[in-house]
Amino acid sequence: MVLFSKSVPALRGLRSRAVSYEGGSYLLSSCKAAGSSDHYATCAKLSEDPVKESSPSDMLIDSFGRLHTYLRISLTERCNLRCQYCMPAEGVELTPSSQLLSQSEIVSLANLFVTSGVNKIRLTGGEPTIRKDIEDICLQLSNLKGLKTLAMTTNGITLARKLPKLKEFGLNSINISLDTLVPAKFEFLTRRRGHEKVLESINAAVDLGYNPVKVNCVVMRGVNDDEICDFVELTRSRPINVRFIEFMPFDGNVWNVKKLVPYYEMLDKVVAKYQGLQRIQDHPSETAKNYRIDGHHGTVSFITSMTEHFCAGCNRLRLLADGNFKVCLFGPSEVSLRDPLRAGAEEDELREIISAAVHSLLLMIPWSKERKLHMLECSTLQKLQIGR
Repeated sequence: MVLFSKSVPALRGLRSRAVSYEGGSYLLSSCKAAGSSDHYATCAKLSEDPVKESSPSDMLIDSFGRLHTYLRISLTERCNLRCQYCMPAEGVELTPSSQLLSQSEIVSLANLFVTSGVNKIRLTGGEPTIRKDIEDICLQLSNLKGLKTLAMTTNGITLARKLPKLKEFGLNSINISLDTLVPAKFEFLTRRRGHEKVLESINAAVDLGYNPVKVNCVVMRGVNDDEICDFVELTRSRPINVRFIEFMPFDGNVWNVKKLVPYYEMLDKVVAKYQGLQRIQDHPSETAKNYRIDGHHGTVSFITSMTEHFCAGCNRLRLLADGNFKVCLFGPSEVSLRDPLRAGAEEDELREIISAAVHSLLLMIPWSKERKLHMLECSTLQKLQIGR
């Protein structure tokens, strides 16, 4: 499952002041309006003193004390489905290909994060498998020293034929999105055909030894909430982890609270039919509430994005296909890592930008041709919208 959301931060001007440091200077001045062509947003914390080089470990620790060791990388904005909960029927406006990260840029930035402490990378999109160099990207990322998990979230349409090579090249965890077990309903939800191909991909993942094969299911009232127990049956004899996800609001998906099926209601349906449901001890950074059922080889999970948020343990960072970096999926602020990378920024300079983003005050950061970094200080972003 891939969720599209446009960023529209509300910025307000502040007085100007300059801060000098070895190798350049920061110019803090009035913020330009969101959407300005020569500025892009991030979260950062700035003092009156010159900016000091962050140690790799400090770079990934935010102002709430959370250590971010999990990086999600969007490989493309394109998708071969048009899921109703994900994007409008007409699709989304795509970024020109020249402004998207190249394979070498993806690997370079990923290496920067991994050498700083990230140990898990998840490839997303759009739909990551439609990128032609997906196998090469997996091979290079899996060879990064210190990376423990290379995962992918996919809709499964083209996965089955590519998965053997992807596994050979280091992809060791897979999530496949499937919201219905009814072919006609699948076509209605995705506005495309391909239900049989997704099932084929799930079977291929099981046959190749992925354990568990994670199946993501967005539950919507009156649409597929009557299939919850049918999905649970997938876990009876195979190493499948069905992950029921609460319906979330994103731009263009015509979200309606009446469609939301809360976690406790989904759980009640499972409890009513199955005996011996046991909660699994979750990792502090886990987004899902995980359960085992007596006699089942697989497991069942619930992702409570709407009713019980998991922000306190969040350890995720996000690199978008255009090179913009986000600390919070629901936060409006982003900073471009592509622009300074293409302008020739050194690793230490990129670390400063990342560290600033992870430290939770809103800034606007433009790059000049002379590679002088300017920062525009703005107001606090309501604690990264932690309560959302």
